[in-house]
Amino acid sequence: MTEPFDHSAEAIADQPATRPVDLAPGAAGLDPAGLGRQGPLDPVADWDQTWSGVATGPLRAGERVSLIAPKGRRHSIKLTPGAVFHSTWGGVEHDQLIGLMDGQVVTSAAGVAFLALRPLLEEYTVSMKRGAAVIYPKDASYILMFTDIFPGARVLEAGAGSGALSLSLLRAIGPTGRLYSYERRADFAQVASQNVVNFFGAEHPAWRLRVGDLVETIGPEPVDRAILDMLAPWECVDSVHQRLTPGGLLCCYVATCTQMGRVMDTIRTHGGWTEPRAVELNVREWHAEGLAIRPGHAGRGHTGFIVSTRRLGDGVQAPLKRRRPAPGAYGSDYDGPRPRGVEGPTD
Repeated sequence: MTEPFDHSAEAIADQPATRPVDLAPGAAGLDPAGLGRQGPLDPVADWDQTWSGVATGPLRAGERVSLIAPKGRRHSIKLTPGAVFHSTWGGVEHDQLIGLMDGQVVTSAAGVAFLALRPLLEEYTVSMKRGAAVIYPKDASYILMFTDIFPGARVLEAGAGSGALSLSLLRAIGPTGRLYSYERRADFAQVASQNVVNFFGAEHPAWRLRVGDLVETIGPEPVDRAILDMLAPWECVDSVHQRLTPGGLLCCYVATCTQMGRVMDTIRTHGGWTEPRAVELNVREWHAEGLAIRPGHAGRGHTGFIVSTRRLGDGVQAPLKRRRPAPGAYGSDYDGPRPRGVEGPTD
């Protein structure tokens, strides 16, 4: 029988995260692969089913299910034989759900219909247990596309936080890739580790979770992509440059304008990167019903700034910008890093 995974803070550091050989569901009765069979699976041959985190077939005991009430509110429950979900709309027995196919409707004791659906990755990341704040799906989807994450990629991530972006990265790189996640706080790393295991049903073979400051504990492994979600990413620009392969992409996720400006000027000053680009993403929902078409009341405003750049070849310096900085951009009040070709206030 496979030894249980140790989620203690002491055991998290540089966790190898290898897949257990025995995938038997145990007491929970859950087949984490969602394949309707027990026993060991090949993590490469079966990765599209095993490592997507998506289950198929009838709903099983131990799975999480979203119950959607008539007004659209979602309730996340873990299916347990004999248990009952209680709400103001009446109780729903878990046994009613176990064995049903995805997308079925069940009726509560009060006669109210609930739609039962397996939760999506987007729903899981915004509702899972948190230690640190998470990168929301609107930003995570942009990061995956514009850092060109691909199956088999070697990716560096700092910090891991609660594991929200780690989940998306692991799904994208698959078991043939490698994700090196760094987190300074052991308690956050423990939460991230548990969230990833809960989603995939086991430890992902591509994940290496390390506790420590990135600059001090960065490993020797070369990487194809790097994503920094931390307070001062400018402190790690040089360290990441030494590990990133030429042409590789660096993405920095920051919350404030001052952080965005500091990291962009640090990238320019370093000289080994392309001109950085910064974006902010806002999502607005719409209501469309008959002739009533208007912006929705719900929306997703500012969550952070995404700064991206590419590493140049060894020994290559970025060409000087042909466009001069705006007047006062690097004036007497500015005390940050100065890119090559920018004069100081007394020069």
